[in-house]
Amino acid sequence: MGILFGAGVAWLAYVYVGYPAILFLLGATRKPTRLSEDYSPSVSVLIAARNEEKDIEWKVQQTLQWSYPADGLQVLVASDASEDRTDEIVRSITDPRLRFMRMERRSGKIAALNHLAAIAKGEVLFFTDANTGISSQSLHSMVRHFADPEVGCVTGWERSAEQDTQTLSVAGRASLGYESSINALESKFGSVLVCDGSIFCLRKSLYRQLDLELANDLELPLWVGHHGYKILYEPEARSTEKPTSSPAEEFQRRRRICAQGILGMWKLRGLLHGLRAWQFLSRKFLRWLTLIPMVMIVTASLALRSNPYFQVILGAQAMFYALALIGCGLAVSGRTGSRATSLPFYFLLLNTAALLGVVEACLGRRFSVWDIPSLSRGQQQPT
Repeated sequence: MGILFGAGVAWLAYVYVGYPAILFLLGATRKPTRLSEDYSPSVSVLIAARNEEKDIEWKVQQTLQWSYPADGLQVLVASDASEDRTDEIVRSITDPRLRFMRMERRSGKIAALNHLAAIAKGEVLFFTDANTGISSQSLHSMVRHFADPEVGCVTGWERSAEQDTQTLSVAGRASLGYESSINALESKFGSVLVCDGSIFCLRKSLYRQLDLELANDLELPLWVGHHGYKILYEPEARSTEKPTSSPAEEFQRRRRICAQGILGMWKLRGLLHGLRAWQFLSRKFLRWLTLIPMVMIVTASLALRSNPYFQVILGAQAMFYALALIGCGLAVSGRTGSRATSLPFYFLLLNTAALLGVVEACLGRRFSVWDIPSLSRGQQQPT
């Protein structure tokens, strides 16, 4: 049982501490990528919308007002058979840089992006979501990296709306902060593993028709990395999104993301080799299975509880799960929780959803079409 305990601890320590530490060492001697403040390639912004009447108007208007040469910006919106006023709202916006298309049959976000990419005129494709606010300078801060011909993709990072202070939002901001730190470390050697789906850019010449069952922010960076181009992280490029306020919605979102991720790892395994394979194993696969080493540690601690040392460890675990239970109660009731209660709950929520998503994907469940989380809609984001 001592071996089981040690293996569980080593697993968690490697995923959450060891991997970032190795990244830090790998990137310590790397020189920064060349960029140009004067580089302004033509850009096509791709927005897939499905019943987005609450957000689509401010989203399109905000995008058209970005601080970027007007003749170099194109905004493309595809309505995935929307059943609300989304189409009407977009058609009412008169700007020659805006192009709208409706998909009569619901086919999903990825199908919409494939259609938009086919008609995009920009040298760079900018991917974003219909409910995401993006600051005016973000586009320029990202495209300046493309002055370097070795750069194929650049991602920004998502943050939660500051006014959201509920339990899930508090923990969610901590999680997003951790992920952005990992991105910064991976960017040091030009190999950010995956992008943030709400804000990333890609050379159009590197775009390929996407698999409808996979996530674009996973498939495209893997494709770009496979072909030897750099994938960078730009900390000045930020998107703001109202997070899900319901534990059930957050659970389903995470479940879908991980199901698509493990499926992508299998389908795109030919693109994973060397450094990228190690990154995927360390940052994604082993982390999706976090619940397994946690169970290993609890099981071993219970079996060895006659030892005073393990009694202390077992007590610490009991406190962790008790705090998570309190955090769950606060989240369900919509009340604000402290970091002491929200972080344990959020950690367990995400990792339980991740493991379930992996299992479901292995059993054949697919997510080419899914419903949006309603609680994350309906609020204009600050710029």
